[in-house]
Amino acid sequence: MISCFDLLDVEPIIENSKDGTLLALIPEGAFLAGGPEEDEGGRAFKVRLPGYYLALHPVTNAQYQKFKGDWKFEAGKGDHPAVRVNWEDAQAYCRWAGLRLPTELEWEKGARGVDGRKYPWGKEWDPSKCRNYNNRGNEETSGVWSYAEGVSPWGMYQMSGNVWEWCKDWYESGAYSRYKQGDLSPPKSGGSRVVRGGSWNFVNTGYFRCAYRYNFEPGYRLDPQGFRCART
Repeated sequence: MISCFDLLDVEPIIENSKDGTLLALIPEGAFLAGGPEEDEGGRAFKVRLPGYYLALHPVTNAQYQKFKGDWKFEAGKGDHPAVRVNWEDAQAYCRWAGLRLPTELEWEKGARGVDGRKYPWGKEWDPSKCRNYNNRGNEETSGVWSYAEGVSPWGMYQMSGNVWEWCKDWYESGAYSRYKQGDLSPPKSGGSRVVRGGSWNFVNTGYFRCAYRYNFEPGYRLDPQGFRCART
C-alpha cells in the first residue's frame, strides 16, 4: 500500500541531529481552524498551510541542557519539559538547533488535525488524556511521552496540558478574523506572544481546547510554560 508520504517523497518522521528532536510531517493542505470565541474567529473556518514538520513533544530539560550547559533541573526530570524559558530563550534554542518556533496556525493544525476536533484526541473532554491540575497529584509537569492516549492525529504528544507552549506570533485579538477572510499574514508587532495548549495548573477545560488562544509577555519565565520546535 502506498502512503501519502511515499507520493510526497519525504520522510514522515525525522530526527534533528543537533538536539535529537523528533519531528513529524504535517502535509500541505487545508484544516479547520478557529473556534466559537471572538478572538478565535467566532466559528471554525478552513485554512490551507504549506507542509512543515512539528516536534512530537516539547523540548525537554535534557535537550535544553545541551544548549545551556548550566541548566539545572530536578533529578529524574530530564524527560520533562524545560520550563521558565521566555520567548527569547526559546528563539535562541531554536536558532542553535537549526529549527524554529511554530506559528500559531501551524501549532493548531498539529494539535487538531484537519477535522476541527475540539481536543487533540476528539470532541469530548477527557481529563485522563492530558496533564492537568486534577490528575497531577503532588507533581507539576510530567514526562513528555506520558498520556499517549491523548496524542494528536499526527502523533504529537501533549498538545493539550502539561505546559503552555510559545508560538512565533505576536498576539493580536483580531488575527483570526483576518485569517478567516484569507489574509494569513501574521501580526507585525504587539505586546505579548501567543502561547497554546493549557498546562498542569489549570482546571477549566476551555483552556485545553485546540483553538484556545492565550498570551504571555515575551519576557515571562513561568513554571507552566515551555515550547516545542518546528521546521520548514
